[in-house]
Amino acid sequence: MSDVAGLAGVSHQTVSRVIADHPNVRPRTRARVLAAIEELGYLPNTAARALATGRSKTLGVVSLNSTLFGPASTLYSIEEAAKLAGYFVTVASVRSLDRMSLREATSRLLGQAVDGLVVIAPLASAADALRDLPKDTAIVAVDGDPDAHDAVVGVDQVTGARVATQHLLAAGHRTVWHIAGPQDWLDARGRIAGWQTALEEAGAEVPPLLNGDWSARSGYQAGQVLARLPDVTAVFAGNDQMALGLLGALNERGRQVPSDISVVGFDDIPEAAYYIPPLTTVRQDFDEVGRRSLHMLIDQITSEPGGAGYDLVDTELVVRQSTAPPHS
Repeated sequence: MSDVAGLAGVSHQTVSRVIADHPNVRPRTRARVLAAIEELGYLPNTAARALATGRSKTLGVVSLNSTLFGPASTLYSIEEAAKLAGYFVTVASVRSLDRMSLREATSRLLGQAVDGLVVIAPLASAADALRDLPKDTAIVAVDGDPDAHDAVVGVDQVTGARVATQHLLAAGHRTVWHIAGPQDWLDARGRIAGWQTALEEAGAEVPPLLNGDWSARSGYQAGQVLARLPDVTAVFAGNDQMALGLLGALNERGRQVPSDISVVGFDDIPEAAYYIPPLTTVRQDFDEVGRRSLHMLIDQITSEPGGAGYDLVDTELVVRQSTAPPHS
């Protein structure tokens, strides 16, 4: 840093301010310091900065070891939001979100002197583990149970599912069947609640629930059952992967989508627009989830108001060609 200061003709403190992106630096001075940094190939010593400031500018993220679209997209959005805010991210993946796994993962991250933790906790089984987390550490639970932790950011699954079901009812369908995700997932529970509420509000019959596991295979298996039921005209699948399997099963059985059966999914994965037919689905704003969870965590770290609460991100219904009025 002294070499940079000498080359740029400024003080050591000015270089420090430029590195910290402090606003009280003249543009010409900032440009001169940045040019000196570039010429000398200077890299700030993050360990030394952590000793001086008491902060490492590193955040720990505990994530379920999963390739599912939702958890993977949530992790990516948090990493991107942290990068924009000038933080590094260290990730600890766990096979399950039980008390022991979460305790080991958080201990490992805290041992690396992270400034705070984000725990991606979409399973109901994580509630007890969340209650056990250190009280003196800045922590935000993403997709977590608000009854288990006081700083939670998630997607409004209930409203998303409710709007999806209402869309099908508004098209003229007498009722809507649902292929649900695993019972231990909070997302699946929220989507079941939204689906059921929409039907009850409309005075429509609530059909028996079909259970899946988020996979296209489970959607296909449910579709084999639904294709045999002539009264089924509309199905809300708990995610787009199960919707894909459902479309395959219906096609095999000669049930046309949407002329015979309308289908709505959830997630709006990148491939959804290219399904046959293109899938009507509910889009989750993972970027916004990442931004809000990071802001909530930083508010805790800096002792600013807003570091706690239950913050829900809105969803958006994306209407494509897989839904239509029932065939008369």
